[in-house]
Amino acid sequence: MLNKVFLLLLVIYSQALHVDLCAQIAKEFTVVEREGYGLVALDFSCYKGITHVRREHSGNPVHASAELGKVNILPSFSHHITDGVLFAYLDHKNVESESLGRSLSYRLFSNSDENFDHHWKLGLDANFLYDLNLNFGIGKANLDFSHLPISNCKIRTASADVVLGYLSKIPNTVNMDTLSVVINMGSLYADDLQFSNAHKTFLDVKYGTINLSFSDLMAQPSIISATVGAGSVNIKLPETKHPYIVKIKNHAMCKTSIPPFLKEMDDKSFVSKGYSPDAKNLMTFLIDVSVGSVSLK
Repeated sequence: MLNKVFLLLLVIYSQALHVDLCAQIAKEFTVVEREGYGLVALDFSCYKGITHVRREHSGNPVHASAELGKVNILPSFSHHITDGVLFAYLDHKNVESESLGRSLSYRLFSNSDENFDHHWKLGLDANFLYDLNLNFGIGKANLDFSHLPISNCKIRTASADVVLGYLSKIPNTVNMDTLSVVINMGSLYADDLQFSNAHKTFLDVKYGTINLSFSDLMAQPSIISATVGAGSVNIKLPETKHPYIVKIKNHAMCKTSIPPFLKEMDDKSFVSKGYSPDAKNLMTFLIDVSVGSVSLK
């Protein structure tokens, strides 16, 4: 008898769990205005979830779709045009605060995208110029900026990994002024970052890693600043024939690995074979890891 009761409860619980996991709310947000402005200032924020940002051939400056599970509050969306700028705001807040322990459990034990409840797809169109302000709470952000004209981009996460790349190998069609990525707890993976054409790149991770690769130089002089509180910085440098200099801040608790093709200029300052202080597209790396390691290849 007890076994039958237990089995009945188990079936009921399993069905309830299945309904809870499968329950999704689909939402779409679109800006259809295509004229009257020269810049799209997009402010996107979600407290938890998996987000994909990429080029979309919709003809609209902003198109976002979401599959939301366990919703305690729906996203808010608004936009307006002022002084030739389209301002768009998409915000998904959390009315239930995530504890530190719960944030850590997501980071340590979540091995599936389904663990983060919400899934976002943010589509941008190559016919518009963007100023992006992207905020992610807990989860992952996958960003493919191929063929997108972006003048500025700021990314901030609480406890989310960021994967930034140019999968089509098509660069930013304009010169970007500033690319900024700030991560409280997590990692940044950025491949072929030269395609960003960013004059200034500021990367700051409190706890985690910064992983970068460059197959060439930027189209303009550039500064890449990588700062980690506790963790590591790993960089695949451009070919040594290109002009660049690497400056590493000296910390007693930071281990550094320097490839032999770099020439040491002074303490913790290294240059490529093609280095010239007057090079028109000189790339300058500034690296600061308080506790952890720096690895250059």
